[in-house]
Amino acid sequence: MAGRFTFHETALAGVIEVRRHRLGDDRGYLERMFCKDDLAQAGWLGEVAQANRTLTSTFGTLRGMHYQRAPFSEVKLVTCLAGQVYDVAVDLREGSKTFGQHTACLLDATIGNALLIPEGFAHGFQTLTDNCEMFYFHSRPYAQKHESGIDAFDPILNIRWPLKQGQQSSRDRDLPPLDKADLPGVPMI
Repeated sequence: MAGRFTFHETALAGVIEVRRHRLGDDRGYLERMFCKDDLAQAGWLGEVAQANRTLTSTFGTLRGMHYQRAPFSEVKLVTCLAGQVYDVAVDLREGSKTFGQHTACLLDATIGNALLIPEGFAHGFQTLTDNCEMFYFHSRPYAQKHESGIDAFDPILNIRWPLKQGQQSSRDRDLPPLDKADLPGVPMI
């Protein structure tokens, strides 16, 4: 345990499940969402450049798979504030032994967990409940000219989404398969 967090490795090097520890009493609880010093032990080495909150109203909705290309590739810490999501990270790092592979984690607001996703990974999720609220910490600001993504249903990725295909934005439906994508340009370190 590092401070108010516990870190759990996933199947892909660098992608870490972060469990927050709540300090509570009969009034409620305090839950630290971010601490640079603690999270540095899990791989967050920069500043928080941006923080975003989303609401997805319908269960089964799929968002992703998104990333930003270099020099705006980013580390993300994503958590679920309400509901549950099936959260996925796909390794797109140049030279990685696990290139094209993914790892998944159930993010659940009642558990208080998050997924730390390094640079060079695509990210997406499927909502498992209505009214899912997600919160993202980003190490770099949004750069529209550098945003990109890959098709979440690309058979090469073999992601087994828990629910049949639900709502998806037209932008996400039109994302290219992995073999036609403009990759992030992040080398494996």
